[in-house]
Amino acid sequence: MPRSWLGRRQGLSRGLLGAGRPTAAPFPKGRPSEMEGDKLSVPPSVGERSQRSSISSTGPRTLDVLVYLIDDTVVRLTLDNLPSITAHELHRIVLDTLRLPTYSLEVFSLWLVSPFLELQLKPKHQPYKVCRQWQDLLFRFTSCSKDEIFEDEPSLQFRRNIFFSRRKEAQIQDEDVLRLLYEEAKYNILEGRYPCDLADCEVLGALVCRVNLGPYDPEQHTASFLKERLDSFLPSHLCRRGHGILTALWKRSAARPPADEQGLLQAYRLVPEEEEGACEERAALRKLYHAYLQKCHELPHYGCAFFSGEIDKPAQGLLHRGGRKAVMVAISLEGVYIIDSKEKHILLGLRFQELSWDHTFPSEEDHILWLEFDGENEGTPVNKLLKVYSKQAELMSSLIEYCIELNAAAEGVPLEPAANAAPSPTSQSPPSDRQRNPKLQRQNSVLCSRIQNLSTIDYVEDGKEIKRVKPRRTTSFFGRQLSNAPTSYSAVQAAENLEQG
Repeated sequence: MPRSWLGRRQGLSRGLLGAGRPTAAPFPKGRPSEMEGDKLSVPPSVGERSQRSSISSTGPRTLDVLVYLIDDTVVRLTLDNLPSITAHELHRIVLDTLRLPTYSLEVFSLWLVSPFLELQLKPKHQPYKVCRQWQDLLFRFTSCSKDEIFEDEPSLQFRRNIFFSRRKEAQIQDEDVLRLLYEEAKYNILEGRYPCDLADCEVLGALVCRVNLGPYDPEQHTASFLKERLDSFLPSHLCRRGHGILTALWKRSAARPPADEQGLLQAYRLVPEEEEGACEERAALRKLYHAYLQKCHELPHYGCAFFSGEIDKPAQGLLHRGGRKAVMVAISLEGVYIIDSKEKHILLGLRFQELSWDHTFPSEEDHILWLEFDGENEGTPVNKLLKVYSKQAELMSSLIEYCIELNAAAEGVPLEPAANAAPSPTSQSPPSDRQRNPKLQRQNSVLCSRIQNLSTIDYVEDGKEIKRVKPRRTTSFFGRQLSNAPTSYSAVQAAENLEQG
């Protein structure tokens, strides 16, 4: 049910902050709000669980604001001069209310989230003003109908900062910070936003069982006990339920076997326990949170921002009909991942060293994020182009560029235009989080790229012209790419004409 952080009251035609469940995207470049530096005097309090309601006025300039945590717990704040408050100021107030350590400013961020759009606010953004622009943002970055745009309200959420590295996260010891990170990772696993193989889902689900149910008790924690609660521990798309011959046929024909309570029960039995009295339950929970997050760190797409989009399906049948497939585009500090929205597996995973990109909008309907990467066509090395159709292509492109800038700054690599500097094959850089935690290499893993399922445009160099499928070229259509860092991708310069197939 939609949620609102500011309700409808005098002078407000719409709620200020409000609804829905998350993904992630930095606010569009070039549109930060200016900071207006009024100091705040706030007596906040943390609520239990909230329902859809919102705001009450406790004075002529005082408003109650709701900030949602990932588990729907609400932080209730009473604020003066709300229109002038920046995200940074509000973030500090939330930290003080939750009594989190100061370094949590780097770990978490404030987000505006609705079912249609998710924005991570920059410190200088003023949430009130951004909310007043919400309809304009939906019109610009989504394909919502007029009715959907008019009815939608964002909620203000306190979530993980997508620019916080998993290397730093692994060093966190504070139980409250770990619990918030654990809850967000669990949500993304259960909702299928983090594709994960069944064996790993069972391990993660067993840790959730231990957190929620306590140590394994063979008399209480039986298969039938877990069966009734299966989707509380395992992703819902793996918990296909049904009866009779149709279910049996589905199990035999499915590409991935469905989850069942037996695998979860066995994993629950194997969760290690400390000797009785060796540690308190709070310390045990901290270890469980660590174990859950450490397992999630093995996923290449952990901590990503998520965007909605579509890609072309490969032509099939006598009439060569294709159509489009709905996908999620997940972008992290390490790379870009195209996830099948229905099947919940990765179609394409590329580190920034393996791609060039750009975005175009030839018409209002066809905003495109272009991804270029190395591949082959019938044994011939080619450069492949993948088109992602999305009105959020501009946001994706800006986020890719910003992540590369952050990585370059962290590693001390100067960024120069690709046309002016070719990458050195002998250069070395410190191992990234992605290199320290390589993705799993199981056969048919949901984490393996499925390039054969993509409809790409394949190009090569033929003399001075760029044509489809002939000898390998060494330049790219796109100037946007990682330039001075070591790369396995043949880095490239922009061509004059881009065939859009």
